[in-house]
Amino acid sequence: MCPQDTRGPDLSLAWVGCGGLVLTVVSPGQDRCLGGNRPGARRTCPPASARKMTRLLLGVTLERICKAVLLLCLLHFVIIMILYFDVYAQHLDFFSRFNGRNSSRAQSSNSSRPNGTAPSCGPAGADPASSANHSGTEKPLLPCQEVPPGLVGRLLIEFSSPMSMERVQRENPDVREGGKYVPLDCQPRQKVAILIPFRHREHHLRYWLHYLHPILRRQKVAYGIYIINQYGEDTFNRAKLLNVGFLEALKDEDDYDCFIFSDVDLVPMDDRNLYRCYEQPRHFAIAMDKFSFRLPYAGYFGGVSGLSRSQFLKINGFPNEYWGWGGEDDDIFNRISLNGMKVSRPSGHIGRYRMIKHDRDKHNEPNPQRFTKIQNTKVTMKRDGISSLQYRLVEVTRWPMYTNITVDIGKPPPRPARG
Repeated sequence: MCPQDTRGPDLSLAWVGCGGLVLTVVSPGQDRCLGGNRPGARRTCPPASARKMTRLLLGVTLERICKAVLLLCLLHFVIIMILYFDVYAQHLDFFSRFNGRNSSRAQSSNSSRPNGTAPSCGPAGADPASSANHSGTEKPLLPCQEVPPGLVGRLLIEFSSPMSMERVQRENPDVREGGKYVPLDCQPRQKVAILIPFRHREHHLRYWLHYLHPILRRQKVAYGIYIINQYGEDTFNRAKLLNVGFLEALKDEDDYDCFIFSDVDLVPMDDRNLYRCYEQPRHFAIAMDKFSFRLPYAGYFGGVSGLSRSQFLKINGFPNEYWGWGGEDDDIFNRISLNGMKVSRPSGHIGRYRMIKHDRDKHNEPNPQRFTKIQNTKVTMKRDGISSLQYRLVEVTRWPMYTNITVDIGKPPPRPARG
């Protein structure tokens, strides 16, 4: 006879057939013997060791479940931390600007600051690098590293907060009059002139200066920023303005060896996109939000580009005959290819840009002749370019954050009448 169990529900092993085990649940008052109270059924009771084994198996199962849950929690934590640091890296630029500003103030006590943010101990117009090494006992500056150590990486770029020129100036006290800067702690490898074709974009310019000055300083670039402002209200000519900027920047300082040509509405989203010149002409803005962060086509050379002094002269500069929107970038790409050079680009995740949204400017309508002109680059590039440039200098103004060059570049030729 098997005893009736009056305890709560329990787990038990039933011995069946040829020694197989079956896990069963026994309710209070239920017969623990296999076969129960059925007439003629063979009644066998599992030994006590089998019940212990059942509890052991149950414990092992629960342990495995706990380990699996713990592993899932750990995986969830890792994913959260990855997302956190990705967002943190974007916000780090804000703090980096203030840290960089404080350290620069400590290093530049002997530098000239025409914008009046700090007293100057050197002669007016003195170069910060030379004034920092005024003592003959100091060691000469070492060349700046190819990849500066203070770069942040991906940046958080937004245009919703109001921006004033006073704020830009306040955040960049080490920038000299005319928008010029020289690193104080190393010898820059290149001297870069940044040229921006411009008309009626003051709102965009403030955002551009707000972001680009800190980026360029972290990149350890010796640079000057030149706004090439088209005088009057005639049709806009981007490429001709850039030709003017090339010549006027060299008149200002004749030792520029690199030229960056940038639209005022494009801001880089990663400061590892180094604004310098390379062995081949450089296209920086390869992934704009406007184009879903993709290169529109293989020959695209628009937005932001860079050429060394020798590369620019080799292609006879940019074309002067593209009045209105479009076409000049493709003409420049053709000039580069026809002169045996190739366009270099950063990687897609570094060459990302945000564009400040805006309507198309008045007097900058699409040029209906652009496709015909692009097809004739080989014929026109020797006669149309820096060698044939004509303009009238209206005014040069050196503001604290940039140099403004206003020029009269004339009017477009009359379009042929349609037959």
